[in-house]
Amino acid sequence: MTEIASGSAHGAAPTIGERRLVLEPREVPLGGVRGMNVLRVLPHRNLPTIGAWCFLDRFGPADTRMRVEPHPHIGLQTVTWPLVGEIRHRDSLGSDADLRRGQLNLMTAGNGISHSEYSIGDDPIPLDALQFWVVLPDGARQGAGGFERHTDLPTVALSAHRGADAAATVVLGEFAGTTSPATVHTPIVGAEIVIPAGAHVRLPLREDWEHAIMLVEGDVSVAEHEMTQNDMLYLGDSREGIEVASTQGALVFLIGGEPFDDEIVMWWNFAGRTHEEIVEARTEWEAASARFGIVEGHDVRIPAPPLPDVRLMPRGRRI
Repeated sequence: MTEIASGSAHGAAPTIGERRLVLEPREVPLGGVRGMNVLRVLPHRNLPTIGAWCFLDRFGPADTRMRVEPHPHIGLQTVTWPLVGEIRHRDSLGSDADLRRGQLNLMTAGNGISHSEYSIGDDPIPLDALQFWVVLPDGARQGAGGFERHTDLPTVALSAHRGADAAATVVLGEFAGTTSPATVHTPIVGAEIVIPAGAHVRLPLREDWEHAIMLVEGDVSVAEHEMTQNDMLYLGDSREGIEVASTQGALVFLIGGEPFDDEIVMWWNFAGRTHEEIVEARTEWEAASARFGIVEGHDVRIPAPPLPDVRLMPRGRRI
């Protein structure tokens, strides 16, 4: 994480204040049956959550045969947003859905769920996607799992100061007065924004929410900071809006929301609050407990890795 500037808020004392912190992705080998590397932006050692967003991977662009066998989750939602290629999702609720560009798969783990993800077909295909996790608050995290597929998400035009208007697809939560139909459990925003070549646009933000912007494709400057592809710029809160501009055109993804107050314990595919919760979930997965159900159509599933020799501790922000 690189801090390039910070500012002061206006009026009442902010929770976080204006920030400009660059979160650089790191390459993570997933190996095993998936056999591919991903770029991981979240979590960061100093910033475990942005709003309730707690995880972000970009897998691709690559020609690959994706085979993620059944594996478990607790305490979070998975948000799958494909950029290129098609992905088949199956889960222990009986869901079986193909997903392509412009569509959303949203899986709510609650107290326990399992799922698989395959690329379509038997041969390697061009594949590129963003996958996020959203940590669930108390109540929702102890509840039942769920799955939603949204093929018609709302869009909103963003007036440009110069050039053509930008267009935002509201994937999750609320942005610029437009609300996604997808189920959320905390005040949140997730939006894909297309900025035309030569455009200069102000993105509206909520002052009481923290936000960050990831450059997915093209070139963009955010608050006069020139971004690098796959970097995320953390903006803090206390902003009514942010200026963005592109020379050649850009695709960015905006995330944010009300700061998530609970410290969380994240390990493998689990989001809990204590070491004991994680140990219990791992034990039940390894014992093929009914808690995680069965994903039909699979003969194998991913075993849990060994727990570390130290007690798992909650992750708190250090900024």
